[in-house]
Amino acid sequence: MKLPRRAHRVRVPGFRFAGVRAGLKTRGRDVALIACERPVTAAGVLTTNRAPAAPVVLTRARLATGRAAAVLVNAGNANACTGRAGQRTAESSTALVAELLAVPPASVLVCSTGRIGVPVPDDLLQGGVRAAARALRPDGFGDAAEAICTTDAFPKTAVRRLRLGGKPVTIAVLGKGAGMISPNMATLLVFACTDARLSPAVARRALAAGVDGSFNRITVDGDMSTNDSVLLLASGAAGNAAVRAGSPDHRRFEQALTAALAEVARLVVLDGEGARKCVQVTVEGARDDDAAQCAARGVAESMLCKAAFAGADPNWGRFVCAAGATGVTLDAGRVDVVIGGVPVARAGRPIPGALRRAKARMQQREFTVLLRLRQGTGRGWMWTSDLTVEYVHFNAAYTT
Repeated sequence: MKLPRRAHRVRVPGFRFAGVRAGLKTRGRDVALIACERPVTAAGVLTTNRAPAAPVVLTRARLATGRAAAVLVNAGNANACTGRAGQRTAESSTALVAELLAVPPASVLVCSTGRIGVPVPDDLLQGGVRAAARALRPDGFGDAAEAICTTDAFPKTAVRRLRLGGKPVTIAVLGKGAGMISPNMATLLVFACTDARLSPAVARRALAAGVDGSFNRITVDGDMSTNDSVLLLASGAAGNAAVRAGSPDHRRFEQALTAALAEVARLVVLDGEGARKCVQVTVEGARDDDAAQCAARGVAESMLCKAAFAGADPNWGRFVCAAGATGVTLDAGRVDVVIGGVPVARAGRPIPGALRRAKARMQQREFTVLLRLRQGTGRGWMWTSDLTVEYVHFNAAYTT
């Protein structure tokens, strides 16, 4: 997969975007603003970390209405583990957005990303908010995508177009994430903007399904962030009839949204801090889907397996070991293992001459690992990265 060098250039009717530099990071844009021409349908999936950042707490409360008028995002400081001062920062910065855009403060959502446990320079953030409000424009999507990045090597965006009720509809997704990535949300900020007309209930259902098929199936290092947020904003500017829950249009929208989110999720793994490979781990034949997903995650998060991915070492027994360590029912004497499309073990026994070909497949940037457990019909999968020396070096000096 060719990595993007810049964000998509796209317009989404009903939205304006901005990305500016406020000085919260050492270089580059670091404050983004998404403004809605009028209040829109809003839904969110937020971190399950029990130490949520102040922006997550505030956004979670405000999402209860199912409506929003703007989203403020800053990079360079997570505003996490910052106590009451952090809460005041989240509230005051969104109040300023509300004042500048002439919308109610409770309609402004907020997300932050960066270092944890560091006070936010309020003067810099407030200056960034003012600059972002002045810079808002319909074609500012790419600037906003750049402004939410921290350790990312490149902005992560995806676009899907479809028809709902006979009307053309756009879904545009911008996201960030590279390290501290684990299922049940990761160090992710992701914003899906669409001109489709959706009810809050349909938006929540579609987003939950989309996240389950994308961001809850990726891991870089198994660490969950304090700030994870995926938001869906639907302006209704496309003019389609409101999408009804369970309708064919609901299914079409959910499939397109999931595909766009999955594209961004895959880019997150490919951009894992120091990562060189993206590996899809699939488990088939488990007792049920939950067991298969558990086993796939066990392989995807195993440091030994990730080291094998880095070294292109087709150590298939290590993969079976990692699946068995999860507690999922399996019989090692019945398991088949396929690496990069090359069968390397059948019924728990090595296939002569297969390892050399499997090793060649593992030297590619992307490859697959498949385990067939032969216990039932359950299936699950994960995307993961390899463990590299660069990842260790990067995170050994993240603060200093």
